Amino acid sequence: MPRTPAPAATPASAPAPGSAPARAPLRTGHRSRAVAAGFLLPALVLLGALVVYPIGYSVQRSLFDRSGGTFVGLDNYLALVTDDSLRTAVRNNVIWLVFAPAVATALGLVFAVLTERVRWGTAFKLVVFMPMAISMLASGIIFRLVYEQDPDRGIANAVWVGVHDTFAESSGFPRARPLPVHPLKAAGGGAFVTKEPVRAGEPVRLPLIGVAPGQMPEEARPARAPEAAPGTVTGTAWLDFTRGGGGRPNAVDGTELGLAGLRIEAVRDGKVVAATTAKADGTFALPADRADGAVLRLPASNFREQYNGVEWLGPTLVTPAVIGAYVWMWAGFAMVLIGAGLAAVPRELLEAARVDGANEWQVFRRITVPLLAPVLAVVLVTLMINVLKVFDLVFVIAPGSAQDDANVLALQLYRSSFGTDADLGVGSAIAVLLLLLVVPVMVLNVRRLRREARR
Repeated sequence: MPRTPAPAATPASAPAPGSAPARAPLRTGHRSRAVAAGFLLPALVLLGALVVYPIGYSVQRSLFDRSGGTFVGLDNYLALVTDDSLRTAVRNNVIWLVFAPAVATALGLVFAVLTERVRWGTAFKLVVFMPMAISMLASGIIFRLVYEQDPDRGIANAVWVGVHDTFAESSGFPRARPLPVHPLKAAGGGAFVTKEPVRAGEPVRLPLIGVAPGQMPEEARPARAPEAAPGTVTGTAWLDFTRGGGGRPNAVDGTELGLAGLRIEAVRDGKVVAATTAKADGTFALPADRADGAVLRLPASNFREQYNGVEWLGPTLVTPAVIGAYVWMWAGFAMVLIGAGLAAVPRELLEAARVDGANEWQVFRRITVPLLAPVLAVVLVTLMINVLKVFDLVFVIAPGSAQDDANVLALQLYRSSFGTDADLGVGSAIAVLLLLLVVPVMVLNVRRLRREARR
């Protein structure tokens, strides 16, 4: 009969099911988790003490009144939409949220694309990114000086006034005016005219006051008394003021200066028939065939106030001005991140598009921007979270008279919590509102990052 083969022997080294060695990996896993928990515990304690507890306490405190002893429910939140200063803060935060991140991201994109085409692109990137090394406080002080109203101190108005004066002639004698004893009278609109018509051969005196000697034109010289000249209407326009006193009104004294450059017009029947400007010593002459019998007019252009630029920190422009300072700081941040993304764009795609006949604008709009969309989203979301917390720039740049008009939620949080009329209930409600505004943006950003990681 055929023999049945004996079963193979079980190796002595193989452990039986349920034996002790099989539980060794389980104990190792527990030990690994315990070690991980030990390392995480200090971070979790700090997170709870510095983040979770303050959030919970702020939510609780926002439901109580100023003293913290009376439960008021949602009254503090209702104050955010009923109080004028709080409504202004919410409105300004919306303006910041819409414009500041978009402008900074757009400028960063333009800078990143253009710097790839110039030889000194690295130096340009360095200069644009340098403001990121400056604190918000220092930047606020810098731009507070930039936006000074006085053109001699504020560079923004110095440039603006320079451009304005290039296209619009500035006045030489603002606030100049005649005295009642002078032979001039107001003609409306800021102009002055002679009280009587002028005649050839009879010198005309046109004295004015109201101009500080230090503000006289540099070319002004001591005035010369008018002299009669046949066939000509002559005269002198001068500053009828003697330093130290002692001068005679309506008479040319030795130290009085001529109104150099003053425009003088001869007007007959409402029409200008002749015009001239006073010389350095104030003398002038008009042809008798046109000026004889006319009245002389000093037009208002001689006396209008000098243009002092734009009130950047006034109620109307203070928020755009502060946003401009923010963009100056953060455009470099956007440029660096976008530039890193641009370096990863396949050059073959760009070259293929150019070979197919696409111009540079089409390449930029149809290929570069879509490929940079993930990076642009990161920059935009980061800046949106950042502008919701902006405080330093507004607090430092906006003067006290315009701080209510430039108010934002973070500044109002500070004022409500630590100001002279502090209300911790309202301050806590603003803090909770800021958290609620930031959380959705953060959630969207985290989801987007997870989607990118799964690709």
